[in-house]
Amino acid sequence: MEDLAARFAPLAAARGAVLAVSGGPDSTALMLLVHAWLQQADASLRVSVATVDHGLRAGSHAEAEGVASVAQSLGFAHRILEWQGAKPETRIQERARDARYGLLFQHAREIAADFVVTAHHADDQAETILFRLVRGSGIAGLAGMPRASKRDGLIHLRPLLDCPKSDLIAYCEARGQSFITDPSNANPAFARAHLRKLAPVLVQEGFDREALLRLGRRAERADRALAVGVAKLRLELPAARRNGYFQASIAALATEPAEILSRLIEAEIDALQAEPARPLRLDRLESMTDRLQDALRQRKPWRGSLAGMAVKLDPAANLTICREKPRRRGRL
Repeated sequence: MEDLAARFAPLAAARGAVLAVSGGPDSTALMLLVHAWLQQADASLRVSVATVDHGLRAGSHAEAEGVASVAQSLGFAHRILEWQGAKPETRIQERARDARYGLLFQHAREIAADFVVTAHHADDQAETILFRLVRGSGIAGLAGMPRASKRDGLIHLRPLLDCPKSDLIAYCEARGQSFITDPSNANPAFARAHLRKLAPVLVQEGFDREALLRLGRRAERADRALAVGVAKLRLELPAARRNGYFQASIAALATEPAEILSRLIEAEIDALQAEPARPLRLDRLESMTDRLQDALRQRKPWRGSLAGMAVKLDPAANLTICREKPRRRGRL
C-alpha cells in the first residue's frame, strides 16, 4: 500500500468525496488508507463516510453505528443512509445494490461531493469477470469493473481494484482495526456465493484470480480499441443529429463486422436518451443488428425498436433512429 499518491490521485482536486464503508475489512481498509493518504499528502479533501443500512439483518444498524465511531475517530464526518420501505422478496441482492448506489450518489449530490469511492478489490474484479463469463457476457462485460466511471454526473472511483482481499484484511489487522463479516457473503442462495464455492475446482484447472484478471485486461484492451474505432466512425459519418433524432446513410457498413454496426447503434441510442439509461440488453442488440445488416446488404427496408427507440432502414440504406411514439391503448 505504498502507492497512496497514485492510488488516490483522482481525488486530489475534488471538492469532496463520499466513502462507502459497510464495516467489512475491504471498506474499513479503504477508510484507513484514505486517512493515511490525506496525512501523507497534506491534502484538504472534504470526506464524508457513508454506511448504508439495508435493514435486512438484525444488528445492521448497530454495525453502522460502529462504523460511525471509527470514522469520527479518524476525523471524518459520517452518515447512516437507510433503505426505507418494504423490501423485495426476489432479486434481493440486485435490488439492494441498486438502492445502495442510489442512496450513496444522492448523499454525494446533497453535500456537493464529486466522487463516490468504493472498496471493490481484485477478488471482486475476478468474481465479476467469472460471473459475467458464465452468463455469456460480451467483451465490454468481460473487461470487468472500470477503475473510474461516470454516474449521475458524478464519478464512481474504485481505487483498490488491484489489491487482493487478503492484503486489505492484513492492513486492518496490522493497525489493530476490527471489522465485521457479512454472513450474506456465504449464503448459497446467492449466485456469487455459489461461484465462490466453485473457486477451488477452477483453481485446480488453472482458472484462478490472476487468470481471470488477465482475461479482464485483455477484454478491456479489445473493448477500448473497438470504442475508439466507433467513436472515430461517428465523427466521420455524415449524419443528422438533433433532439431525439438520428439519420445517416450506412451503405458503407454493409460489409463491416456486425460488432461495429452494433456499437454504432448502441452509441446513437445512448446519445438520444433523455436520461442516463441502463445498458442495452446485449442479446436484443445483437439480434437487431443481424436483421438490420441482412436488410442492408439486400437493400431492403426494415423496421425495429429497442429501448424505446424506433429504428428504421430504407432501401437507400438510410438509417433513422428516433423516439417511439406513445402507443394507444384500447380499440381505435
